Amino acid sequence: MTTMKVLISGASVAGPALAQLLHRDGHQVTVVERAPALRDSGYAVDFRGAAFEVLDELGILDEVRAHDTRMRGTTLLDGAGAVTGELPAAAFAGELEVPKRELTRILHRITSDGVAYVFGDSIATLTPHDSGVSVTFERAAPRDFDLVIGADGVYSTVRRLAFGPHADAVRHLGMSGAGFTTANHLGLDRRGVLQRTGDTAIYLFSAGDPDRLTVSLSFATASAALDRCDRAAQQDAVRTAFAGHGWQAPRLLEAMARAADFHFASACQVHLGRWSHGRIALVGDAGYGAAPTSGMGTSQALLGARSLARQLAAAGGDHTAAFAAYEAELRPYVTRNQTLGREAAALFGAGDRPAEDGAQPAP
Repeated sequence: MTTMKVLISGASVAGPALAQLLHRDGHQVTVVERAPALRDSGYAVDFRGAAFEVLDELGILDEVRAHDTRMRGTTLLDGAGAVTGELPAAAFAGELEVPKRELTRILHRITSDGVAYVFGDSIATLTPHDSGVSVTFERAAPRDFDLVIGADGVYSTVRRLAFGPHADAVRHLGMSGAGFTTANHLGLDRRGVLQRTGDTAIYLFSAGDPDRLTVSLSFATASAALDRCDRAAQQDAVRTAFAGHGWQAPRLLEAMARAADFHFASACQVHLGRWSHGRIALVGDAGYGAAPTSGMGTSQALLGARSLARQLAAAGGDHTAAFAAYEAELRPYVTRNQTLGREAAALFGAGDRPAEDGAQPAP
């Protein structure tokens, strides 16, 4: 098989996993990441089903298992904080759950010797031609690559440049939320609590660090517009959504204002009629995000990376045949996961909302 120069945008999960598999097949891989360094944030991620095969193929299954959060379950509460039920650990933690920072650290370590990483930069333009793709960057000098792969999340730069505006692909699921950590004043020990009141939800859990409480404050929204606002506007929206709530809400809103690790995101899915365009393809959330509510994002990223690498190898470097086979193999799996994501969003208070900016899922 011909050795190819491959550029991957995104150094979270799908990007490094694909980079390692392509490097093993003899390709020259470069990963560009907008963040100045490896990201050390994000909730825990979980693995289900065939994702374990990919971890094993990457040679990291035992190391990943060593970081198991060993969650014990989630207690359901009513508006006053009284217990109404219990969810098993697998509802949120899957078959295995680890802190995301540990997974990204492991993936970066196993790829750092054979894969070139460029942090603090991003793709500026993509110009396809007969033999490859000419790429300009925000900082680095222009280069040519045989293939460009977008593994850069729901708001993918590669997808925007090669496939069209975000509004054509991103579907809002009717909920947004703030996340941060604070002192574990509830004394939770590898457990979570979930309180849903109307169109809001408070999810609290402690895993890994017994002194820290991870907080998620979710509420119904008509669009993902808040994702593009500054922290002040996002926090104002959270305070408005939880105004008048009792139980832990007042204390959590105060902690939110002081949190150094505050982040905000809306639950969105990505729907495209196809995941490739010439020599440019998408993997993971960039091409077919199922939303965090699906519980399948990490597994989907790993399986997508493996499928794409295998199909490129099977096609002997014929990217057109490989991209078509990759999509044919993975799309039924993605469709099921996206259905799960939409159904599960209701548990966190999401209402029935139209797709953002009129975007609709592809048939």
